[in-house]
Amino acid sequence: MTEIAHRFVEGNGGLRMHVAEAGEGPLVLLLHGFPECWYSWRHQLTALAAAGFRAVAPDQRGYARTGGPADPSQYTIMHLAGDAVGLIDALGAERAVVVGHDWGAPVAWAVAQMRPDKVRGVVGMSVPHRPRGSRPPVATMRRYFGEGFYMVRFQEPDAPEAELDRDRAATFRRMFHAISGDGSGALVAPEGGGVLDALPEPDELPAWLTADDIDAYVAEYADSGFTGPVNWYRNLDRNWELTAAWHRAPVTPPALFVAGDRDPVAAPDAVARLRDFVPNLRGTVSLPGCGHWTQQERPDEVNRALLDFLRGL
Repeated sequence: MTEIAHRFVEGNGGLRMHVAEAGEGPLVLLLHGFPECWYSWRHQLTALAAAGFRAVAPDQRGYARTGGPADPSQYTIMHLAGDAVGLIDALGAERAVVVGHDWGAPVAWAVAQMRPDKVRGVVGMSVPHRPRGSRPPVATMRRYFGEGFYMVRFQEPDAPEAELDRDRAATFRRMFHAISGDGSGALVAPEGGGVLDALPEPDELPAWLTADDIDAYVAEYADSGFTGPVNWYRNLDRNWELTAAWHRAPVTPPALFVAGDRDPVAAPDAVARLRDFVPNLRGTVSLPGCGHWTQQERPDEVNRALLDFLRGL
């Protein structure tokens, strides 16, 4: 079986990043989302390596073994895209295929949009590319979804991470189950409650997720906790301000989009309009019965889609 190796790499931005890597060949950079880490790519690292690719999954800024600065302003999309580009350079590659899931997808789309010279191809999972809107996003979310919507709630200082850190095993169980293809839940806190209060404790874990997996996530978060991950959300309006130069700019590298048909995040209207701003979209893959945790819920189908895309570049 292909071994997954671990080490720390310092990119051009000065952030020392933990990476998990496997294989030799063209570089494929795997960017996780929330609340995940390198471990969410455990099935892809070995499959890509076996197929002749060099797969590298970092813990992104603020997450797990990488950790990050305390200042919330150090988690903008410019920092996150810069970390990815700096990692490509630090790994000795001229270009990479950049794959992102959940929050990793906006980072992947941003890298492809801002630095197409560094990107052979881009794959978004769960979150389609959305062109920059005409106004800051948080007020819009508040108007449409209310104060309890998790992205709005995460703007508050201290309280969100305190809730998530209180019982990390329960946090992972509830989040992974609730918006998977096996669960039901909405990331909207009830009045007077927290986000986790809207996510029921599962009677049993879905077949794709084991107690050992939950233990692995808890162990990876032991030193850094949830403050860094929540800080990504605290920059939504700041990201809007910083990306004015790319307002409605296209994402030009070859692209693929993959999502489950039960994923509440993969907005059908945005998927239908993807090609308007991603002109080299090679295709979209919809996974029947799959929820939000695409590469973990359906590793075999995701691996096939990735390899078909990679071999066609």
